[in-house]
Amino acid sequence: MANGHSEEFKRDAVRIALTSGLTRRQVASDLGMGVSTLNKWIKVAQDTEDASLPDADLVREVERLRKENAVLKQEREILKKATAFFASQKQ
Repeated sequence: MANGHSEEFKRDAVRIALTSGLTRRQVASDLGMGVSTLNKWIKVAQDTEDASLPDADLVREVERLRKENAVLKQEREILKKATAFFASQKQ
C-alpha cells in the first residue's frame, strides 16, 4: 500500500473503470482519486496481464454495446412520445 490503497482496491478500481461504461474521469471522481492515478493503474494492469487480450476485446465489446443500448433507449423513448402524440391527435 504505497499510496494508501490496497492492491484489491486498485484491482477493483481498474475493473470498474474498464467495465462500468462510465468515463475514467467519473470513476476516479467517484472513488475520490485523480484520473491520472487511475490511468496509471489501468496501464500497469494491462501491462502485467499476459492473457488480457481476450479480456480487452470483451471490454471493448461491452463498451460498444452499452453505447448502442443507450442510443436504442433514447430512440424508444422518442417513439413512445410520438405514438402518444399521434394517438391523441386521432381523438
